[in-house]
Amino acid sequence: MTTIQYLSLTKFERFLVNVGNFFKGIGKGFVNFFKGIPHKLLVLWHKICSPFDTLGQAWKKGSWGVRTNFLLMGFYQLTHHQIVRGVLYLLFEVVFIWFMITTGVPYLAKLGNLGSFAAKSSTYLDDVASGSSLIIQGGDRSFTILLYAIVTFLLMLIFVVLWFFSIRDAKSLQDNIYVGRYAKDSQFFHDIVDSKYHTLLLAVPIVGLVGFTVIPVIFMIITGFTNYSGTQFYLFDWVGFDNYAGFFSNTNSSGLFTIFFKVLAWTLLWALIATFTNYFLGMVVALLINKKGIKLKKLWRTVLILTIAVPQFVSLLLINQMLAGSGVLTNLFRNWGWITGSESAFDNALLSRVLIIVVNTWVGVPYTMLICSGILMNIPEDLYESARIDGASPFKMYTAITLPYMLFITGPYLLSQFIGNINNFNIIYLLSQGKPSYGMASLGYGDVGETDLLITWIYKMSMEGQDKSYAVACALGVLVFIIIAVFSLIFYGRSNSVKNEEDFQ
Repeated sequence: MTTIQYLSLTKFERFLVNVGNFFKGIGKGFVNFFKGIPHKLLVLWHKICSPFDTLGQAWKKGSWGVRTNFLLMGFYQLTHHQIVRGVLYLLFEVVFIWFMITTGVPYLAKLGNLGSFAAKSSTYLDDVASGSSLIIQGGDRSFTILLYAIVTFLLMLIFVVLWFFSIRDAKSLQDNIYVGRYAKDSQFFHDIVDSKYHTLLLAVPIVGLVGFTVIPVIFMIITGFTNYSGTQFYLFDWVGFDNYAGFFSNTNSSGLFTIFFKVLAWTLLWALIATFTNYFLGMVVALLINKKGIKLKKLWRTVLILTIAVPQFVSLLLINQMLAGSGVLTNLFRNWGWITGSESAFDNALLSRVLIIVVNTWVGVPYTMLICSGILMNIPEDLYESARIDGASPFKMYTAITLPYMLFITGPYLLSQFIGNINNFNIIYLLSQGKPSYGMASLGYGDVGETDLLITWIYKMSMEGQDKSYAVACALGVLVFIIIAVFSLIFYGRSNSVKNEEDFQ
């Protein structure tokens, strides 16, 4: 459609065209994302091959000392006045070999079947206090095997990287010596507190990130390929993709396929509605409060901020009691005929979903109002003055000036809010607990309900009830990550905040 054809349409027709273009853009984003995968893989392949080229050059053109670094890390540095660097390389290699012999290899050998025989347990009477204590006697524990195997693989990866660095540094040191530039330990310490100071500062956070984030995430992903239920104390087995197959196979008699797509559809619909209601209502409230002539602006802002001042979980639990079977709001709905009998407001699927959206709007609008208020104060007043001179209506100024400006600046925030709503555990679990239930608790997949999100379903499968499905919950967690990653990459790449960043500057 040309610009002239678009301008000849009515306002309502333009609105429909813009909505259609928005969803068409989403479809194109998905297509372009998957079309770009081969190119990204090709770029990745070149990056993978680059270190091998460096190693090849070091072997061909390096001296016998540089080649010795292939076997003894830090040897060339030790023999060419870089004692500290060479000792650190060599010390890490010794520690790594010791760890692999004593711990790494034994646990990797058991990784294939996650242990052969279970640990034995016995009880004995404590001499100090009455009662019995559990003692583990020998045997295998799949949990420990899996954890140590992951740690071993990470250490192997670190070893390979440092081994490559030691060879590359040796070749670089040799090249510098050829042109008369000799290295010293003093230069090493100078680099640490100068050009490499950021690396030193980031070392501790990276170790914490690996220990408390990377390893648990990898453990969760791998657990999704086992039959671990959360109750086996000793042994569990590999099951391959069986945990994932249930989500996409309609032949499963448990009905997991149908429930998964129902929960997925509600999760995406909820995230879309919750994001846009909070965003646009917050923007409207900010416009009203910041409008010239409005009195008591500080009072209105304070009243709205009170919902933030009260901890969210307190507000949600209070509203939950008001909507319980004998709650104040439930009795009111019963008098209006919205619910019947002794059921609560959360026993009606449609009413429960509407109430969740309304409560989330009440809780979330003040955050957006504060953000939008700060941005509105920074929009150049000259733009509005020029628009008034040209005869633009208030609505036209909003659509042509205010809204584009707001979307341009808050694009990343809008995306993060959408992703946050996909994983909005508090508002669902503390308010409705996912009710009304689908009745799958007896099947070991958690008591999932019609208002449950994927994240609350994961919690129920892994933490609630006697029959847990921890491995299935891990598999579902991986699927949630994939969904969020795809949406993030597509929408973030299409936002004007990224594509046209220089326009704002």
